[in-house]
Amino acid sequence: MSSSALDLATPEALARYEPVIGLEVHVQLATATKIFCACPTGFGAPPNTNVCPVCLGMPGALPVLNRHAVELAVQGALALACRIRPHSRFARKNYFYPDLPKGYQISQYDEPFAEHGFIDLSIDGGPARRIGITRVHMEDDAGKSIHEGFRDSDRFSYVDLNRCGTPLIEIVSEPDMRSSDEAYAYLTELKQRLQFTGVSTCDMEKGHLRCDANVSVRPRGAEKFGTKAEVKNLNSFRFLKEALDFEIARQVALIEGGGRVAQETRLYDPGRGETFAMRSKEEAHDYRYFPEPDLVPLVIGEDWLARLASDMPELPGARKARFLADYGLREYDAGVLTATRAAADYFETVAHVSGDPKTAANWVMGDLMGLLKAEGRDIAESPVPAADLGELVRMIAKGEVSGKLAKEVFAKMFAGGGAPAAIMEREGLRQMSDTAELERILDEVIASNPRQVEQYRGGKTTVINFLVGQAMRATRGQANVAAVNEILKRKLGGSQTC
Repeated sequence: MSSSALDLATPEALARYEPVIGLEVHVQLATATKIFCACPTGFGAPPNTNVCPVCLGMPGALPVLNRHAVELAVQGALALACRIRPHSRFARKNYFYPDLPKGYQISQYDEPFAEHGFIDLSIDGGPARRIGITRVHMEDDAGKSIHEGFRDSDRFSYVDLNRCGTPLIEIVSEPDMRSSDEAYAYLTELKQRLQFTGVSTCDMEKGHLRCDANVSVRPRGAEKFGTKAEVKNLNSFRFLKEALDFEIARQVALIEGGGRVAQETRLYDPGRGETFAMRSKEEAHDYRYFPEPDLVPLVIGEDWLARLASDMPELPGARKARFLADYGLREYDAGVLTATRAAADYFETVAHVSGDPKTAANWVMGDLMGLLKAEGRDIAESPVPAADLGELVRMIAKGEVSGKLAKEVFAKMFAGGGAPAAIMEREGLRQMSDTAELERILDEVIASNPRQVEQYRGGKTTVINFLVGQAMRATRGQANVAAVNEILKRKLGGSQTC
């Protein structure tokens, strides 16, 4: 909880109230073109260049529904366990704002295409809680008003209409969340499922996922909801949690002080860690919804729905459970490896090629992800193909390369050196197979470390690990560790085991 929120309400006061939270999440669908026209949806184009008469609302320009947008929307709703309605309808949501050139948004109102879904959450290993999803509907996005960043921003606002017509789904939850932690976990799970299915990149920095929160408080044990405030445009997970914590504490302080919570729309100021009033709900627009006359009702037939359902990938929860059962991974490891579909796919290829899932998991989470993080890259951008890393892990398991040498080879693979066998051939890094040469090197190790040899022969058997390390250093990691152990024990004249 932010320090500002703590100043507003004491922990004792907060403990007497229960938050009631619902989220409205807008997600940009991963289409190449807009929902009702052929304009591209790419991010970063010069202002007002990805536009046409349809998304600019020119007279006589008619919308045509993007089939791929519908398919992604349906798969997103299926990932959230929603029921798909066979018939749904688009509507006009009328309001006037500079970044909405049509004067209305094409959305769905009383007949959305998907309803009655849910997400099951478990916080810190606690009992699962089901968060209901009221509805998922499609709509087009508005443009963007820019109020700062220009020399005359004190007098003018600028409008970029590139986003007009960008395909969205809005996901409306039930008011089932009871803490900012639950809201954070819900949004995390929702984002992960939509990314896994390829429905959206959910890149918040590019506006692909935006969240509004409805929050109220009530005395613990009460059934009636309190008066809610809507906190809009929360564009990061951290800001969502901070805004909710502040707003909960603000409302509790108002009630404890004898005041009342106003039903209003608020914005969050990250710099101050506070929400502030934007407008009261009494001043909210009457959107005057009516059916969109230029679009026929959307019909999602059984065959189409069955095909979309059959094309669904394994969802992250199911994949994590399978990794635990089939590969014997630890709970934490399975969670890391299913955080994204790219990570899960990569690991599974390494595991299959190597035949050693646990070692594969260690290499993917340790060596690979460590280097990727240092360079600010995602696993989907890995310069090491999963099959090549799997081959390296297989070579380790078969004793064809030592762990030390494998790390040297992997560093060259990451730098773009190619497959492990090719690198070892090119760099002369083949595991030492000349027994006579290995015998000579071990004789030198024994002669150079008389104190450790004496300790070993005196019964301190663990000292052989030091001698093995010296041998591996002398051979640049190219010696077989098992062979080094065996020859050393023979030469030292002991039957001890380490």
